[in-house]
Formats: sequence, C-alpha cells, structure tokens
Amino acid sequence: MNLRRLWAVVLKELRQIRRDRISLAMIVAIPVIDLLLFGYAINFNPRNLDAAVADQAMTATSRAAVMDMTATGIIETVAVVDTPQELVERLRRGEISVGVVIPPDFERRLVDERPAVQVMVDGTDTVVQAAANQLAQLPLEGPGGARGARASPEIEVVSFYNPERRSAVTIVPGLIGIILTMTMVMFTAMAIVRERERGNMELLIATPLSRSELMVAKVMPYAVIGLIQTTLILVLGFLFFDVPLRGSLLDVYVAALLLIVANLSLGLLISTRAQSQFQAMQMTIFVFLPSILISGFMFPFAGMPNVVQWGAELLPMTHFLRLIRGVMLRGAGLWELWPAVAALCAFTAVTMTAAILRFRKRLD
Repeated sequence: MNLRRLWAVVLKELRQIRRDRISLAMIVAIPVIDLLLFGYAINFNPRNLDAAVADQAMTATSRAAVMDMTATGIIETVAVVDTPQELVERLRRGEISVGVVIPPDFERRLVDERPAVQVMVDGTDTVVQAAANQLAQLPLEGPGGARGARASPEIEVVSFYNPERRSAVTIVPGLIGIILTMTMVMFTAMAIVRERERGNMELLIATPLSRSELMVAKVMPYAVIGLIQTTLILVLGFLFFDVPLRGSLLDVYVAALLLIVANLSLGLLISTRAQSQFQAMQMTIFVFLPSILISGFMFPFAGMPNVVQWGAELLPMTHFLRLIRGVMLRGAGLWELWPAVAALCAFTAVTMTAAILRFRKRLD
C-alpha cells in the first residue's frame, strides 16, 4: 500500500466534503440536533396537561382539591364545565387530555374514605395515563383541613378509549404518519433530482407542460402509493394488534391523504434545492428526525418546552397524530378536529407554492 497515493485520495475526499455544503451541515447539525432534542426537549414527565374541571360540589374543600392537583404541575386547568358529559365530549374532540369530576357529595365521600374525585384520561396517549396515576397519589385535604398522611384512595383514574392500556393501540395509528412521512418525502425529494441525473429533464423541458402541471403530475402517483401503504397498515394493525376503528374509515383516508399531500409538497420543495439524490436523502433526515421525536409520537408533547412545541406545530406529523388518533381511537369526526385539518392544508399550500416558484424547467 502506497501511503502517498492513499493520502492523496484522503485529501481529495476531504476537499469534496468541504465543497458539499449539505454534507458538511449534516456532520455538524445532526449531533447538535440530537443533543438538544434529547437533552432539552425530550421529557418523560409530562407537565401542564390541558385539563377541564366539573366541580359539582362548589365548596371551599373541592376548590382546594382542584388547586392541589393543579399545583403539582401535571395538569393545567383550561376550562370549567358543568357536567361530566361535557368533559367526555371535550376528551373526544381532543380539546383536553384530562377531565376532573368532583361530585356534589364530595366532602361526605372524603369522610367515608370513598372515591371522591374522578380523573378522566385520554387513553390514546399512554404517557398521559401515567401522569394521571401520579395525580392519584395526591393526598386530599378533608373538610376539617386535615390532610392524609398516605397516598389518597379518594382519587379514581378512568382511562377512556384504551382501558387496557395497550401500547399498540396508540402506536399503530401513529405509524401510519411515520411511514408516510419517511416514504413520501424521500420519494418526491429525489423525483426532480433523478430526472436531472438521468438526463430526462431535457425531455420534460421540450414538453408543453407548465411548472405547476409538472409538479402536480409528479405528486399524483405517490399519493396513490401512500393510500396503499395506509391500507396495508390498517389491515395489519387490525389483524395482528386488534387496533380499533371507532370513527369513519373515510375520515381516516382523508386524514392520510392530507398528510400525504403535505409530505409530497415538502419533498418537491427539497428536490428543488438538492443537487443529487444523496443530498435529497440527507435533507429528508432533517424532516424525519424531528417528526419522530417532537411530534408526540414517541415522547409526550406536553412535557416539551414551549419553544419546542411551537416548532413541532410546523411539522405535518404533529397535526396528523391529532387527526388519526382522534378519528380511529376516539371516534371524532374531521369537522371536530378542524384546526389540525386547516394546519395541514395551510402547510401544503405554502410548500407547494414555494416548490413551484423555485422550480425552473432549465438544466442550469
């Protein structure tokens, strides 16, 4: 082995990496992003879960109990309602994660050491269930001001939509979004680049297709592929994991199509920037990694700092999770989850417009 020739090739590779700005950015950015996400953003102890309270006792003792639960930092009261039925409706629409019910005979139940508070939990998120179990350990203050010295038996946790607390019930619907994000963005991110590398761009330039027609035509076949992938996951999830479908199957496909189109438009935008298929795959990682970590799929969304939550709102995966879990597991309709629908439509409009504006039917 000739060390001189070996060193010449090493220098050549280093110069090539230095000229490749995207690869150079990946070398620095990936460890920095991982460190910040896992060290700062990822928190297994969710805090400030959106909660609503139905205090039917309306006494000083019941108000103190609500304040004690809020003081733990686990829940944050965002609404006060009159009946438990209203709490159930808010849970179904995904407006809250926890509902607190205090019955009219609250103080009598405390004296008798019977369940005095019912905590309703959105069981589509197993982490929220674990947080609610922490509330169940809170000793409540009795009518005389005395506080129990041991874990309170008066707080009862009821899990809605996933009473068996099976992780597959929450993971499988989210996997639809993960797989669609990975495949759709990557496929279309390489679409325009592939045409350029294979020399097919000359043929496209010679056609009377406009930029918009070309971009939309690139998207449509992959949209069909995405719907096929969605069907496959749904069938396997039902057969092997008994994942329920409480909402409309049509709503599931509409939600999936919204994510598919959003990811395809993002992939096209990436393809207008990438110079090679390898660069397109590298840039896809910048989208896929946050989609797994901060969308609420793997780690509790409520436990993340506010700035990370604001960043997660820019990801299509975050809104899709709210849609798919709401429809499949809670039986909600898309019209009840309209903020997530609107967010996906807005994301698609912005990214598709940007991709069309950036694309030029020229070889340079």
